[in-house]
Amino acid sequence: MGIIVGFVVWFLVRYGLFGFYTVNQDQRAVVTSFGRAQRIGDMTTADDPISESLRPDEKTRYACPQVRVIPPGGPYFKWPWQKVYKVSIATRTINMAWDPQFPNVNQGGTILEAVTKDQLNIGLDGQIRYRVSERNLYAYLFAVKNPIAHVMGYFVSILRERIANFEAPAKDGLAEEVLPGAPASLAAVAAGISINDLRKNMRDLNEHMDRECISSSARYGIVLDASLITSIDPPHEVESALAAINTAHNQVSSDISLAQAAADQKIVQSKRAVEIETLKAEAEAEPLRSLAEQLALLRDGGTGAINMYLRNARLGLLSQVRHLIQEARK
Repeated sequence: MGIIVGFVVWFLVRYGLFGFYTVNQDQRAVVTSFGRAQRIGDMTTADDPISESLRPDEKTRYACPQVRVIPPGGPYFKWPWQKVYKVSIATRTINMAWDPQFPNVNQGGTILEAVTKDQLNIGLDGQIRYRVSERNLYAYLFAVKNPIAHVMGYFVSILRERIANFEAPAKDGLAEEVLPGAPASLAAVAAGISINDLRKNMRDLNEHMDRECISSSARYGIVLDASLITSIDPPHEVESALAAINTAHNQVSSDISLAQAAADQKIVQSKRAVEIETLKAEAEAEPLRSLAEQLALLRDGGTGAINMYLRNARLGLLSQVRHLIQEARK
């Protein structure tokens, strides 16, 4: 009888008192019964907007059941055959070179190596912000054994593929500055090495990674909030040569800018000089136009008006002269 009473007390304490649980504000929970998560009917993530970024064949492959998510609060109660999985949905930041399965690779998870289109082995440094997707907890908890490892592998493969095939727009090349409308091939030759293009277009590279990794929540239950590549460094053996190339490129660009500024200034000065001379000519021609209009009016008034105008003009001139020479009449 004592054993039975003890078992009942233990059962009540173990599964009664300790059967209550709470969920913190930065957590979400999923309850399983005999190992099966509580689902929401027959709905899957293929019916959720997070799958819009997937291709039609991927929607079938990554279709996970939509499960009932326990919000923050409590206390909640679970039966002995139930198990609670709590997941933190707080945003986390990690180095993009970190490998969760092999932490010692990539120089201890600090520098990610990649190869450019001109076979230059470069090192990348940056961070990734991610969080667990509340709308696809099934994939994070049950579908993938190590979701962050899958996401990091997915991210690194896309990044290395982008760097290996990256080409800057023609307008970013030196040939476009020297010869407007130059072909892209000429612009690429004048620009130099692809690492310069990558550095100048680092923002575009980050935006491309954000667009390509938007489907990670539907695939693995992890949302990549942002990727920030902060530095792209060449190998040490070519760093000095690359610095010399960049210095020469910057000097040429500076000379071109100065020449363009001087040419623009001369063009502006020439236009201003033409405007001034045009105004002077118009000012000198205006009295002549007025005189022509007055003479036309006098002509319309008859010959007497013109003779009277000429007589008054002579008198005005005679009043201003000091000596007058008049031809003697024979």
